[in-house]
Amino acid sequence: MTMTTTTSQGSVAPADEGAFRRRAQDFLAANAQRKAERGQDSAPRSLEPESAAEIEESKRFQAALMDAGLGFITWPREAGGQGLTGRHLEIFNEEAAAYELPIGIYQIGHGMCAPTILEFGTPEQRATHLPDLLRGSRIWCQLYSEPGAGSDVASLQTRAVRDGDEYVVNGQKVWTSGAHYSDFGILIARTDPEAPKHRGISMFIVDMRTAGIEFRPLRQITGEANFNEVFFTDARIPAANLLGTENDGWRLAVALLMNERVAIGAAGEGPSHGGSAPLIRLARATGQIDDPVVRQGLADVYTRETIMRFIGLRIRAAQKAGRAPGPEGSLAKLAGAVLARRSSDLAIRIAGAAGQAWDSEEAAGSRWSMSVLSAPAHAIAGGTNEIQRGIIGERVLGLPKEPAVDRDLPFKDLRVGTER
Repeated sequence: MTMTTTTSQGSVAPADEGAFRRRAQDFLAANAQRKAERGQDSAPRSLEPESAAEIEESKRFQAALMDAGLGFITWPREAGGQGLTGRHLEIFNEEAAAYELPIGIYQIGHGMCAPTILEFGTPEQRATHLPDLLRGSRIWCQLYSEPGAGSDVASLQTRAVRDGDEYVVNGQKVWTSGAHYSDFGILIARTDPEAPKHRGISMFIVDMRTAGIEFRPLRQITGEANFNEVFFTDARIPAANLLGTENDGWRLAVALLMNERVAIGAAGEGPSHGGSAPLIRLARATGQIDDPVVRQGLADVYTRETIMRFIGLRIRAAQKAGRAPGPEGSLAKLAGAVLARRSSDLAIRIAGAAGQAWDSEEAAGSRWSMSVLSAPAHAIAGGTNEIQRGIIGERVLGLPKEPAVDRDLPFKDLRVGTER
């Protein structure tokens, strides 16, 4: 049964709220693993699937979620969602907080690519890609960064040249999460080197199994290899896969990045480090709960978590009001990155030697060291802390923009990135 009863203010009626909560509880109990079953302080589930079996597990779960009417809860029905309210989403998230949901591989596709296709895609593109994307049968990645275009993404050099009904793509991308197991990706490439760097970029939907696309995994300090270098050598993309119009890709690229920051911040809980609760348990277990420095650190992490939740509420309120993603996403992204670093530093201080060496049979052994090793990535992925501070300074505080002497010059006349 589908419940859509709302009050005049768009909130969930009490009877509907209870019924929806019970439906969410029943689904999660039948289809997901409680965190307590893995041990309260086990290392969080990695976003990187370790095997084809884990990918299939994620696909089965996402399909079941959609069949139960619990996927894309606030999306309009005509786009494949449930057409419910923000309160329904909050209720589901409240119940899901106690479970390990195998949906990490969809973070990019669902949080970034799907909203971009919904907003900018043609009716044919939406009909072709959104059903499989939302159901999870197709995994997506994002092809933005290059060796010479990281924070300054508009300096990208990958070229897409029109050839009849196709574009021929040559170039290199880097730090592409999940490219090696993705079915499709969203690519930005330069289509007009005569135009200024922000005005000669186009966005494409790419089948990642296209001839001429090669992946090379990059091993991280954590031991995982979630990132990739991706090389394009005369790869042909149908012109029908152009998102928006030619040379208008920068506007779409910014919209996707805002969706990314909103996806990170809307949860209101920051990175998946587990929060202050496991740190409090660790402090008690090691006899440091009364240490004034440790207590101050715990209070700091808890305060930052609370602020993250408030930012998440603000983001969801803006979404409910139909407003486009704004600087709240950058606030959430920056706050989450700082929280990840503060909590991981505190964790390893409390854990001491046990966070650096442990028995191989101890399930929680790697948790604290992995949090330290992975924390710096939060300050880079989705836009560096410096980029977020720049956005906040300009769009929230009203500070003047940074000088950009190359903004109106033809890209072909610039010496940027690896051309310097």
